[in-house]
Amino acid sequence: METRTMKETRIIQNDQVLINDLNNYHTLFGGVLMKKLDACATLSACSHARVKECVTASTDSVNFLEPIRQSDKICIESFVAYTGKSSMEIFCKVVAEDMITGDRRIATTAFLTFVALGADKKPIAVPAILPETEEEKFLYETGQERERIKKIKRGQNKDLVAHLTVDKPWNQERSEQLC
Repeated sequence: METRTMKETRIIQNDQVLINDLNNYHTLFGGVLMKKLDACATLSACSHARVKECVTASTDSVNFLEPIRQSDKICIESFVAYTGKSSMEIFCKVVAEDMITGDRRIATTAFLTFVALGADKKPIAVPAILPETEEEKFLYETGQERERIKKIKRGQNKDLVAHLTVDKPWNQERSEQLC
């Protein structure tokens, strides 16, 4: 399977912040931005795997570093930063630019994990990734540690889910409902 460069998976999307996207603090809703990140990351994953369908396995981290205001335009950049057998870690960087002053800042960073699916909807192997720039090399070299942490968190989440109920809250004992 052919190794691909990170730049081959790079997707760049520019967008304007609209009034309907703002919360009561007059900044971009985090959920609106997360939807944009997922859409951009999906394109990076599909470009890398050369498949029609890649699914989000997890949103590993989203770091809201700076508020994004209505006077900003945003540039979302995503690319494959690390790969496993059938999984791809996508790095997303959001640069906000004040449209009046031109000041630019990194507003958000995120890591999402995607799995490539074949025609039978089962995971398929993905190519390895090759970093070239200093930024890419740093992300690639730190990918193994992020993968190790993800495995720990996956185990913790399985344990958590094993202790949860699917019962309707209104059917549970009254004492369980009191906080």
